[in-house]
Amino acid sequence: MTVQISQKTLEDLGFADVLRALNQRCRTEPGRERVAARPFLDSAEEVTEALALVTEARSLSQEQFSLPLGGVVDLRIPVGHAEKGGMLEPRQLIDAAQLLFAFTRTREALDERKERVPRLMDIARRMPLLESLARRIDQCFEPDGEISDRASPELREARDRARGLHRRIKTRLDEMLHDEGFVSKLRENYYTLRNGRYVVPVVSNYRSEVDGIVHNASQTGQTLFMEPQAMVGLGNDLAIAQSLVTEEERRVLLELSGQLGRESARIIEGLEAVAELDEAEAVAILASDLDATTPEFAGVDDLRLRQLRHPRLVLKGTEVVANDVTLDGQAKALVVSGPNAGGKTVTLTGVGLCSLMLRAGLPIPVGEGSRMPLYRSVHSTVGDAQDLAQGLSTFSAHVVMLRDIIAVAGEGSLVMIDEIAADTDPREGAAIAIAVLEDLLAKGAFVLVTTHLEELKALAHMDPRFLNARVGFDSKRMAPTYRLQIGAAGQSSAIEVAARVGLPKQVCDRARELTLNAGGPLSKALAAAEEERRKLSEELERARVAAKEAEALRVELEKQKQNFERERRARMMQFNEDVATASDHAAAEVRELLVKLRSEQNEKALSEARLQLVQRAEEAQKRAQSAKAELFQVEAPGPANLRVGAWVHHSGLGRDVEILELSDGHAVVSAGGAMKMRVPAAELSGARTRKQQAKFPERQKQEAALKRAASAAPAQVEATNFRCDVRGMRADDALAEVEAFLDRGMRSGEEAALIVHGHGTGALKQALRDYLANSPYIRMFRPGESHEGGDGVTVVSLRS
Repeated sequence: MTVQISQKTLEDLGFADVLRALNQRCRTEPGRERVAARPFLDSAEEVTEALALVTEARSLSQEQFSLPLGGVVDLRIPVGHAEKGGMLEPRQLIDAAQLLFAFTRTREALDERKERVPRLMDIARRMPLLESLARRIDQCFEPDGEISDRASPELREARDRARGLHRRIKTRLDEMLHDEGFVSKLRENYYTLRNGRYVVPVVSNYRSEVDGIVHNASQTGQTLFMEPQAMVGLGNDLAIAQSLVTEEERRVLLELSGQLGRESARIIEGLEAVAELDEAEAVAILASDLDATTPEFAGVDDLRLRQLRHPRLVLKGTEVVANDVTLDGQAKALVVSGPNAGGKTVTLTGVGLCSLMLRAGLPIPVGEGSRMPLYRSVHSTVGDAQDLAQGLSTFSAHVVMLRDIIAVAGEGSLVMIDEIAADTDPREGAAIAIAVLEDLLAKGAFVLVTTHLEELKALAHMDPRFLNARVGFDSKRMAPTYRLQIGAAGQSSAIEVAARVGLPKQVCDRARELTLNAGGPLSKALAAAEEERRKLSEELERARVAAKEAEALRVELEKQKQNFERERRARMMQFNEDVATASDHAAAEVRELLVKLRSEQNEKALSEARLQLVQRAEEAQKRAQSAKAELFQVEAPGPANLRVGAWVHHSGLGRDVEILELSDGHAVVSAGGAMKMRVPAAELSGARTRKQQAKFPERQKQEAALKRAASAAPAQVEATNFRCDVRGMRADDALAEVEAFLDRGMRSGEEAALIVHGHGTGALKQALRDYLANSPYIRMFRPGESHEGGDGVTVVSLRS
């Protein structure tokens, strides 16, 4: 399948600007020539391969790597001349050496990266490795371009002889210029070269008195440039030596030219590879400048361009409004409406230019996730088509172009028509436009059209093949927004645009008055819809501001949470250190007492030791409780600040509780449900008031969660016949029995259970309640009431 794109379409869409931008990013003349002739690719496979090459080149540019092509000169013509036996100039040979060095550098650089850029490496392998020839040429020339004495031994010998003759002649002339009798006949006391011979400026009146040969004269004839007869022999010897130098230089140039000529085919192939690499690097740079991506195109039938930016506007460096352009499902024609200068034509030409770029194997300025078919042909009619040379009006010329497009468009074609059938009677123009569009869709073409005709805007409501889109107009600023909205038709806003460009106010006011009753139902509906869209946009903007403020608040709360967690961890570490220190101290004291007990066997000493142990234990317990309370103290309120109704932290449960009663150093507390506990006031710390909760939002969240849990829980956990009796058991056996008991209760759907453990020493009761506090089966638990068995029983509520 051959891609069909007319010259007029290329001009309408400005494809030459893209090629010009590529040309400016090339560094070699062969690369620029290749860009100028860049073809449109026929198959998806060719496009895929071209884009893969660009991807490799972009990966290099992202590494800040540039191909070492500096100094490359187009030598195709000189190398062809050398192939035919011609002799190249020194400058051409120097350029050839630089080209051969560039071949080697480029191959070596890409070979180091061949795993990442295999396609570029395949191109580079076509460059010949002729570094030895390059070095041979390079050593034959000095930096200023002169042939070096190193070029050949014969050249060095000839030049040495010539330099020796120069020195002898200058020595003889210096002696003559010190002869007063000879100097008196000269115009000035110096010597110079004329036609390769050493001469002195003799006054013409003394010509007969100076023996020698005249080689030149001044413009006035007053001075004769004569070679003294004594210098003639040496001058002849110098001329012979100089001719030998010239002949040897010519032989060197011919030798080097011949060596290049024998490699001409490989060098020209290498230049073609240079052109391809230069072009690929230029495309990669352009793609980066456009922030371009590769859309999905293989087997794609729908058009879905995300964040499309017009390539030409991006290249100009102007601020571009990115838009989404969609044409999928049954829709095959996009009808774009809205105010003049609002961006309708920009949307049209942007899509068309991107379709050409994709066919040329170039990434396009769209966002990730875009899709675009490879259109078989692209046709456009944009701008004023008036042709005075052929006697055609604007409308007639427009119709001629529509005729030509209909004749060639078919399956898989993309057609773009700007202001279709606009320059004639609106009703007849709309009829022509609808007929043209229906004919193009029947042939399988995809169409993008801009219009102000209401009949075309209404097509989307009657024919699923048509889809409306509009460019926005800000009625407050009286200016277009350049934003495209798919699925809605737009108003022309002609009067507003006219006012914006300076039409007198009284004229605009009269025009508005005339249009009040002139608009059709669709026009009025569009006006109402536009007003509704404006209100929704304002609401959306307010929502965006609120969301931004909420996000800032969330970030601040997260910071507070992190700070609180750091403080808690620090206090926990300090608590652990204090406990460890206290434990070590207590252990040391116990060891001392034990030693004392063993050494003293009388009853009184034993009684005193036991009393000391009890005192030490009580002191250790007090120190632990004090450290524990300090751990959870946030603002350091002591027990004296506790009050009924306040929320505080219980160090034993590790959670916040509410104080219900206070008496004699104890408090009755609740965690938000029906369970109540009597605990020592020393275990409570960090009173939470409303003001303090506001400072610590995480605590507010905990309180709200506890209240929600309390409201969702039953008012009271009632006693139940589902019970487990573990009296008399060892703690480990009792815990195993209770775990199996709760497991059975969860499986059978029990809501509550009763665990009978008795009073005893309290160790079994404490072990069970510690287990219940961490059990995943338990929603909450409490001691039994007096009628249930009192503190020798624990009533639990199971999770549902």
